[in-house]
Amino acid sequence: MRKQAIAALFAFIITAMVALSMLVVGVNAAFNPNGVKASDSPSQAIANNSTSTSSSQEQINQLQSQVAQYQAREQQYQAALNSDNQQLSQASQEIQMIQELLAYLQNRGLIQIDNQGRITVTGN
Repeated sequence: MRKQAIAALFAFIITAMVALSMLVVGVNAAFNPNGVKASDSPSQAIANNSTSTSSSQEQINQLQSQVAQYQAREQQYQAALNSDNQQLSQASQEIQMIQELLAYLQNRGLIQIDNQGRITVTGN
C-alpha cells in the first residue's frame, strides 16, 4: 500500500510539472511581442491579395517543380528497391539449394555436420 501511495505521489508531481511547463509556454506565446501574426486574417488577406498574386504563382511553380523532382527520385528509389528485392530473392533461392545439397550429402553419409557447423567429409 505504501508503494502505491509513493507512486501516486510521484505521478501527481510529474503531472503537475508538465502542466506547469505547458502553462508557462502558453503564457509566453500569448504575451510575446515578437510573435508572428496570423497570415490568413481577413484584413491582411485583402491588403496582400493584389500584391501577392505573382509571388504566390512563383511559389506554386517552385513547389510543383519540387514535387516533380521528388516523384522522379521516388521512382529511382522504387527501381533500386525492386532490384534489391530481386537479388535478395535470388540469394534466398541459392541458400535453399545449398541447404538441400548439404542435407542430401549428410543423409547419404558423405559428410557430417557437427553442432559448431563444421563439415567433415567421410569419403564413403
